[in-house]
Amino acid sequence: MSAPVDLAVVGAGPAGLAAAVRAAGLGLTVTLLDAGERPGGQFHRHPAPGLHAARPQAPHHGRRHFARRLRQLETDGTTWLPRHHVWTVARAHDGWLLHAVAGPRDTPATVHARAVLLATGAHERQLPFPGWTLPGVVGAGGAQAMLKSGLVLPGRRVVVAGSGPLLLAVAASLGAAGARVPAVVEAADYRSYARSLPVLLHTPGKLAEGARHGAALLRRTTRLLTRHAVTAAHGTDRVEAVTVSRLDPAWRPVPGTGRRIPCDALAVGHGLVPQLELAVGLGCATRRTADDTHAVVVDTDQATTVPGIWAAGESCGIGGADLAVTEGEIAADAVARALHGVPADPHRRSALIRRRARLRDFADTMAAAHRPGPGWAAWLDDTTEVCRCEEVTAGRVRQAVTEYGAHDTRTAKLLTRAGMGWCQGRMCAQAVALLTEGAPAVERRPLSCPVPLRHLAELPRPDEESEA
Repeated sequence: MSAPVDLAVVGAGPAGLAAAVRAAGLGLTVTLLDAGERPGGQFHRHPAPGLHAARPQAPHHGRRHFARRLRQLETDGTTWLPRHHVWTVARAHDGWLLHAVAGPRDTPATVHARAVLLATGAHERQLPFPGWTLPGVVGAGGAQAMLKSGLVLPGRRVVVAGSGPLLLAVAASLGAAGARVPAVVEAADYRSYARSLPVLLHTPGKLAEGARHGAALLRRTTRLLTRHAVTAAHGTDRVEAVTVSRLDPAWRPVPGTGRRIPCDALAVGHGLVPQLELAVGLGCATRRTADDTHAVVVDTDQATTVPGIWAAGESCGIGGADLAVTEGEIAADAVARALHGVPADPHRRSALIRRRARLRDFADTMAAAHRPGPGWAAWLDDTTEVCRCEEVTAGRVRQAVTEYGAHDTRTAKLLTRAGMGWCQGRMCAQAVALLTEGAPAVERRPLSCPVPLRHLAELPRPDEESEA
């Protein structure tokens, strides 16, 4: 076995890229792995080179800082491994082994490291409704990804709906690219932010960003409908219109308030869910967040409860790119102190910790404001598919609850197959949990992505690793 690098960073989004660049600048040997072809993660997606984008920076926020880190990555000696999907992390006699599938042929790859930083990001949370499987219905983040990487719009007349701050950014981006956005449909009530006014005042940059998005929508005559939701999508070959209904405080549709809005696309999402497969597989402790998801528990230095494993970014709780970068830099400084005794700069450390606290408070405020209400299931009739992979309807899940006593996602999975498909519950687990009236559980998956069986067969036995 080759000598380990100092730090392996899993994920090249804002947190992972910031951590890798900072750690390399402090003299550590660093390997950065990501499933994508280029650094940036979901936030800083690159348009395909063949598209010859005239202004690739146009749809991006904070592109200048990202470009600076990208230049540093290319010159600081960091080993960059694109198209490497890490499927498990295992202990080695002097550190950790990261096993990955690489490239289009799923080639096996292994990285040996003394320390690991998990910056695995998040995926969208979807709450189903009648018609959500129609062509033209896409995730809110998916619509933004189409625009950033493919320079295409999901439609010409796009309704943006769901809950969370991402909606305003998506609507502003689509409008700037030429789409007509007749409405942004937000299930939460923005007035709930007033209960956290001191937190808002400590993050003026976030308020200014929200104001910019709001002003852009006003210029394009986009209506902002709060305490409303898309409760049905209509169409034959693709979505042609949506029904928008007003919600009560529990997110139940108010009878008689439904109205149709014509559209040829719907971008919908209800926030993000941290990707925790690697962290949970390692035994890292998790915590419940204010919006009923789970996140990795970290200390002041971003260290997890497993020695030698750090975490940063959305895996520690959804908070946005600025918070992710701050956490990545804190983690890099901590790893450098732990491995090489690099002394901390007290002023820098204090400033980063204060910034993290402000941004985390703001993130927790947003999470509480946009937490899905218990009445959202009233949107669903019994024929609505909840698990798309296995074609499990809301009626089957409800039957499992009322007739067989399924009050958690695991029991519902065993009785209905919801969550047993290709996505392994990533898209439906939150909805199934809410339908069973149980708390969303931490998903425990031994593998974070599909792995050819030959890779498992070729793994060395523990006694072979100890002899290496």
